[in-house]
Amino acid sequence: MTHIQGHPNEIHELARYEVRPEALDQCLAAIHEFVAYIRENESGSLRYEVWQDAERPTSFVHIFVWRDAEANRIHGESAAVKKFAGILYPNCLAPVEFIEYKQVDANAGFKRI
Repeated sequence: MTHIQGHPNEIHELARYEVRPEALDQCLAAIHEFVAYIRENESGSLRYEVWQDAERPTSFVHIFVWRDAEANRIHGESAAVKKFAGILYPNCLAPVEFIEYKQVDANAGFKRI
């Protein structure tokens, strides 16, 4: 049996947070701008998805996979991260929770650059 586990250098992370209801539109706009920047400028970002809770629309999960530690470093030091965090963090009900995961298996691989 074949398992899809990703490359050993990849970094798989998840970020969870909830924003104040009155800041939802502002945070959504910031999310869209941020992801557009990543899509166009960060080739080391193999996957970056933002999911909004269907029942609690102020709750979000970001799922991301970095090609390697260098791609993660470049992302973390970007002006786009600083701008996004400057909008998001003050509007969060609690600090953003970042969790690193190890991929165990999947039903399909995703496009690797």
